[in-house]
Amino acid sequence: MIDRWFLGGVLAVALAGSGAALAQDRAGPAGKDKPAADAPVDVVPQVVSKRLSGSFGGQRVNYVATMGETIVKNDDGVPEVAVVTTSYVKEPRDPNRPITFLFNGGPGSGSVWLQMGAFGPKRVAIPSDARDDGAPPYPIVDNPGSLLDVTDMVFIDPPGTGFSHLIGKADPKNYYGVTQDAKLVAGVIRRWLNDNGRWDSPKFLGGESYGTTRSAAVANQLMNVTYNDVGLNGIILISTILDFAAGSDAQGNELAYMTNLPSMAATALYHGKAQAASVEQFTDEARQFALGPYAAFLLKGQRATPEERAAILPQLAKYTGLSTSYLERADLRVSPDRFYKELLRDRGLTVGRLDTRYTGKDYDSAGESADNDPSFYGIDASYTAAINSWERQTLGFRTDREYQAIGSVGRDWDWRIGGRDGNSYLNVAPYIGTALRENSGLKVFVAQGYYDFATPFFGAEYSLSRTGIPQDRVQFHYYHAGHMMYVRDEDRAKLSSDIRAFIRSR
Repeated sequence: MIDRWFLGGVLAVALAGSGAALAQDRAGPAGKDKPAADAPVDVVPQVVSKRLSGSFGGQRVNYVATMGETIVKNDDGVPEVAVVTTSYVKEPRDPNRPITFLFNGGPGSGSVWLQMGAFGPKRVAIPSDARDDGAPPYPIVDNPGSLLDVTDMVFIDPPGTGFSHLIGKADPKNYYGVTQDAKLVAGVIRRWLNDNGRWDSPKFLGGESYGTTRSAAVANQLMNVTYNDVGLNGIILISTILDFAAGSDAQGNELAYMTNLPSMAATALYHGKAQAASVEQFTDEARQFALGPYAAFLLKGQRATPEERAAILPQLAKYTGLSTSYLERADLRVSPDRFYKELLRDRGLTVGRLDTRYTGKDYDSAGESADNDPSFYGIDASYTAAINSWERQTLGFRTDREYQAIGSVGRDWDWRIGGRDGNSYLNVAPYIGTALRENSGLKVFVAQGYYDFATPFFGAEYSLSRTGIPQDRVQFHYYHAGHMMYVRDEDRAKLSSDIRAFIRSR
């Protein structure tokens, strides 16, 4: 299948420093007349660059930081999207040096989290021990754990995230969706490779949360559905969500109760509601219970006998830290929302969703679910302040637009991925299976936090152990924090070291 996005003409490209303001347009179907259109309004992409240096991975690195806009046009040549990328390229430039393309998730989340929390040359310093970030100012410090010693990096903000946006009368339906978004991001990657002379560089994709869904879908666009393939060396999945059934709370879906249970066990142990030698040992026990007796009980539904129910109940209480009376009332099926509220109800506290190490205090403790997620409101202000300071003041990007750390595009998202069954649930893990089977040099790195309920680690294990996914090139790494494991100092260092080794081992 030929990718129709890049058959048409290309706008002029403005270059500055190591980056390029990229532009592209889409051609209509061959042989089909297009109606006359008004002359397109010329959009001049902004590009700013700055030469900087820092010490990363124990090495002194000179690099160029560049923020540039990709202007995407429709079939009539009318600009519809401005996509902002932020690249960090080592000097002197090396066309054979690895390049890693990174993005966050949401959908609707800007790349601020990975950029200012984990891999960028600077990071925002917040408490490492699951405490609130407090009030400004928030220190922006050197990040020796940045990956710039082993790879150049390009952070991509799809439209509706960061400073990227739709232009004029652009229809969101053309860009807000699993496949639409993946085509757009794949196009931006191809143009960056073109304009920076990096086609023969080792290439890596990296995403967090929905960014892992995007990584699978983008890999599919780059390698599986076109003949002008972009070969990849590695896919980096941080806090993984590929099979959406594994996390669905829909009534009748028993799978989520199984995949959530080991995360409940880790959380109960952390907060003193369970006893075990280690979180590794306790979560492994919870895995075996979830896959065995608990799965058998759940799948029997109302046909489970009273004896089977009685055998499951104390085990479930052991791993969840919840009382048997509460579990009975919940029919031995506890949703995450209820768990956040119930686990520490006796202390008047709730636990976080993104990171269950965090606790919060609700308006009252009698409710069914938590008022808000303390692991998000505990860090969001610091990250937003940091990215605006870094990109506006230090790098000099000029715009009157607000930086969208978490935007609203998810409300308009098209979750279908095509095929004959348009009503099937979303599962992009087979894209990774295809890519691995058809590219013997491709490897997958999976990073999971024990205390992450947004994308539980057992759900990631489930989705990537299905038939058709070669297991010898998928590696899992675990961290003692949550969704954004890099907020914990020890785990940020470990994540950086683990990914650095992954890139070097290509």
